[in-house]
Amino acid sequence: MKACRKVLITLVAIILTGSAIFVPNPSISSVEAASTYTSLTNKLNTIMADNRMKNATSSITVRKASTGEIIYERNGNKGITPASSLKLLTGATALETLGEDFRFSTAVLTNGKVSKGTLNGNLYLKGQGDPTLLKSHFDNFATGLSKQGIKHISGNLIGDDTWYDSVGLSSGIMAEDVPYYYAAPISALTLSPNGDFDAGSVIVEAKPTSNGKAARVTLSPNTNVLKVVNKSKTVPKGSKNTLKITREVGTNKVIITGNSPIGTSGSKEWIAVTDPTMYALDIFKRSLAEKGITVGKSSKLVKGKTPATAKTLLSRKSQPLKDLIIPFMKLSNNVHAEILAKEMGKKVYGEGSWDAGLQVMRDYAFSVGIDTSQWKFEDASGLSYSNKITSRELSQLLYVIRKEPWYNTYYKSLPIAGSKDRYVGGTLRHRLGTAPAAGNVMAKTGSLKNIKALAGYAKTKDGELLIFTVLTEDNKASTVPSIDQIATAITNHK
Repeated sequence: MKACRKVLITLVAIILTGSAIFVPNPSISSVEAASTYTSLTNKLNTIMADNRMKNATSSITVRKASTGEIIYERNGNKGITPASSLKLLTGATALETLGEDFRFSTAVLTNGKVSKGTLNGNLYLKGQGDPTLLKSHFDNFATGLSKQGIKHISGNLIGDDTWYDSVGLSSGIMAEDVPYYYAAPISALTLSPNGDFDAGSVIVEAKPTSNGKAARVTLSPNTNVLKVVNKSKTVPKGSKNTLKITREVGTNKVIITGNSPIGTSGSKEWIAVTDPTMYALDIFKRSLAEKGITVGKSSKLVKGKTPATAKTLLSRKSQPLKDLIIPFMKLSNNVHAEILAKEMGKKVYGEGSWDAGLQVMRDYAFSVGIDTSQWKFEDASGLSYSNKITSRELSQLLYVIRKEPWYNTYYKSLPIAGSKDRYVGGTLRHRLGTAPAAGNVMAKTGSLKNIKALAGYAKTKDGELLIFTVLTEDNKASTVPSIDQIATAITNHK
């Protein structure tokens, strides 16, 4: 497979050397812009002249979706940190590499035999990357084991996460991000707290009790992998809510501080666990106990590799990628991006690592004519500040993928401006909520400190589909209002 891939890439390189089929001629685009799109160009120039954009470093490109011709550009070849707009490449590569019908698998296996209700041997929980596993799925596993007559397990509960490598955090993650769900460690065996599928995190909630007492803390799902240190205090109604929930970096201690006023809902935070594999095992053991299945007094929860001779007792497959890409792209799920990268590396290069997965992303971009020298990234989610791309190449990607058989699935996964439904509007549900932009901007957001991006498709008043990519950084004042003005101007064009 490696050899075939390299041959394909070499052939593409040869073809691209002698052809400009994917790269619009800038001079032709300039003529186009000067005639048909003069009013739009003037509006965009006015927006670019405001203080927010003048004080930011930016890269902007607008293309015709039908031909790829550039109709507006400002610093199109300037490398900018893309934040989550990098997921546009991750999602495209995943659909191409894994396929729309790809499903993650999880299995329960044993190297022992059942006798009189006792499983004499170890029980293995083998993960292959599924970020959609919930407590209810482990409950189903426990029910299935009970139906097979298992009431007691004499051996260990072993979590097998060897499908991917053991590196949990990608390069570039900052220490202050590590305690939270969006920077949760990556593991082939993990668990999500709810249907948003923020794998590797626990929902920690603190609510007021009685005056002077500590806030009441709950974990969802309830787990022992986090230890709560509650320093909070319930204060009288009308006081300021200063509750803060975080995790001490390098430990499993959840620290809760601040005041929780009576009459308020308190505070809620999605906290990343330190070890997703042990988190999944802990919840699995709880599910077993709830179904009346006990483990031996000397049994342990440990990590390990499933023996080749182990027998599969139960298995589960996730929803297909064509469905999973909705919460991934709409909600901009970082963990999904990184898991998909490792899965792509596993499939193409036989290695579930970031190095392999990111290489697959570069391979795909190059194979469709993207100038990969303009793409520098060290993760698949866009969380690293060291990532750099240009608006021209990102918009070129959005143009060439329109020819892919999975394009409709990809297009539907993009947040739709102004739609209040979380799984439709996603990260744009509270933006661009009025005409003409509402419902006519389908784009991926990107946001880090002093970095804002928006890239995707927009329909003009005449129904023409345009591709736009707006990348900004070094902005002390948020450029979101200006970016939204750009999107609105495009939808208002006729």
